[in-house]
Amino acid sequence: MAAVTNATPLIALDAVVIDTETTGLDPRRARIVEIGAIRISSGKITGDTFRSLVAPGEPIPESAKAIHGIGDADVAQAQPFKDVWQRFREFAGDCPLIGHSLGFDIAILQRECSRIGDTFAPPRTLDTRLLAQVIAPNLASFTIESLCAWLGVEGSTRHSALGDATSTARIFRALVPLLRDGGIHTFAEANAACRALTEVLDQQHRAGWAETGADEARLASERTLSRIDAYPYRHRIKDLMSAPALFIGAERTLQDALAQMTKEQSSSLFVRPVERDATALTAQDSGIVTERDVARALSAHGAAALDMPVGKFMSRPLAAIPAEAFVYRAIGRMSRLKVRHLGVVDEAGRVIGALSARDLLRLRAAEAVSLGDEIDEAWDVQALALAWAKLPQVAASLLAESLTAREVAAVISRELGALTRQAALIAERRMRDEGRREPPCPYSVAVLGSAGRGESLLAMDQDNAIVFAEGDPGGAEDRWFADLGTIVADVLHQAGVPYCTGSIMGKNPQWRGSAQTWRKRVDEWIGRSRPQDLLSADIFFDWRGVHGDAVLSDSLWRYGFDAAKGQINFIKLLAEAGGAFESGIGWLGRIRTSNGRIDLKKTGLFGIVSTARLLAIRHHVIERATPARLAGVLALGIGEGDLKALDTAHGVFLDLILAQQIEDMDRGRPPTNKVALKRMNASDQERLREALEAVQPINTLARDLLFAT
Repeated sequence: MAAVTNATPLIALDAVVIDTETTGLDPRRARIVEIGAIRISSGKITGDTFRSLVAPGEPIPESAKAIHGIGDADVAQAQPFKDVWQRFREFAGDCPLIGHSLGFDIAILQRECSRIGDTFAPPRTLDTRLLAQVIAPNLASFTIESLCAWLGVEGSTRHSALGDATSTARIFRALVPLLRDGGIHTFAEANAACRALTEVLDQQHRAGWAETGADEARLASERTLSRIDAYPYRHRIKDLMSAPALFIGAERTLQDALAQMTKEQSSSLFVRPVERDATALTAQDSGIVTERDVARALSAHGAAALDMPVGKFMSRPLAAIPAEAFVYRAIGRMSRLKVRHLGVVDEAGRVIGALSARDLLRLRAAEAVSLGDEIDEAWDVQALALAWAKLPQVAASLLAESLTAREVAAVISRELGALTRQAALIAERRMRDEGRREPPCPYSVAVLGSAGRGESLLAMDQDNAIVFAEGDPGGAEDRWFADLGTIVADVLHQAGVPYCTGSIMGKNPQWRGSAQTWRKRVDEWIGRSRPQDLLSADIFFDWRGVHGDAVLSDSLWRYGFDAAKGQINFIKLLAEAGGAFESGIGWLGRIRTSNGRIDLKKTGLFGIVSTARLLAIRHHVIERATPARLAGVLALGIGEGDLKALDTAHGVFLDLILAQQIEDMDRGRPPTNKVALKRMNASDQERLREALEAVQPINTLARDLLFAT
């Protein structure tokens, strides 16, 4: 089972649900007479159970027997606690424990362990009674029976340990989507929400119950992150690949292949089908033959193999990776596929280069394997959520290795794109399983906003869109993609990326359409005369295709830039629709805070990102990332000192926000863009002040630069 961390999503949790029956209700004196448990694996209830009567070593009161039905005769042949406890520990391992009013059970178990000279340090815990109160604080009762009735779940035999554990497991499963809708996705967030119920916890403490929730020692342990090699997260495949791609025809002999490898000093060749032009081949069209393939062929066939066609010994299709992907992606893919060579493809899917294990020998990044390819291999929501949950720890590790937040944001954005792509594949499979036809035409799913720009941090929601090759609004194709978009949004939400509060999702008609519909939409945006019609138009220019027909996506994005070229009135209206900039500098030059925090998205990032986007549209700088847009405008000789200051401020805001988000998530708080001033040292506060001062004149600056010639 997967190790559980603070970031583990509840939907994919591995845990053991436990219940005890006892001789009384006072944990300081009661003894255990029965232990029951059931396992949850990847968020799903299994049939793996544990049940054992326990000899308490003292008579069972009639009052207790009246509740659970267990009397002295029933436990006469039962094992003592010491033996039952050993078997239970083997069953539970290091899994978190879930229970209903679990503090009582933990206190009892700790008392029993002390009697046998053992120390019970509880693993991670969750209490369904507390979780229910977090979601519905005004319920009249929080008993197991009441919660089963409220949630509409089937209860098991009441007041038997296994029966109550089973009912508790069903309650937990039913609470997970309600918690998610309340903004509670992870183990740490659930525990933090429970710890906020101070009145209930005080009552439990006075009754002698144990405190449940994550302990500080474990939190500190998780903060001590292993060091990882940052190189694979800084560099892209195109930085390491061999180019151009070396091909040989499938009809050529193995002798020819060996001669070409020797001449080119290459350990592999890509194989093209007969009479196909190598310059337009995709990975699906291509094969590969390596030095090892030649050695195996000679071992199997002797010298005769040299006269056989290469196509007989090639592997196909070619395993490939995009040139724009980060190097850690290649490490993960080679590890998963157990291959030593990958093809490298461009955005259109054409093979343009090669990457070998030799190119990667100097790199060490075990975490990279789990970050990238686990997302690509996740075929249900639970697996997808579990893979996605590793991202915060990787982000923290990279910061510890002195990567900038910009570099980390690029990694996060790429993985958010991969998550969206995998959600689309899961959606396609679900639709096939339901008897729906295959996609009616080529299509692409895109991410927008910060994900499109490569600037996502850890406080994110969905921004996605769909473009398909043909079909009218409301037509058969549109309806098919509406269903696909709905499933994609649901999968992402369940995996840990919430629905977009602004409804920018492909399931909604305004963010879905054929290429013709999209072009018409763009033309209407540019020709509109009312700012309110353009409230979301700006985010379109951050469009990045992540699944499906890459050319379809890229050509639409470029069409938007071309259509907006020279449209001064459109750019003015777009600037007006963006709203006013909120200053972070207050009276006497002090940094403005609310409850000790400053929202650096509203007071900093928003103005810089919007200005860079508008400048890129105005001056036809066809880039996505904010730094690249600013650099492109600078290259035109516009706004040198001011734009450099904005570029620096952009990096500062990202650094401070990401560090705060990691700290907040570690504490079970949902990540936001609000940064606590008191957590900063003097140097960081000065950097923040300079960054806020740099964006102070941004409204005037934007106006001047937008219409500079």
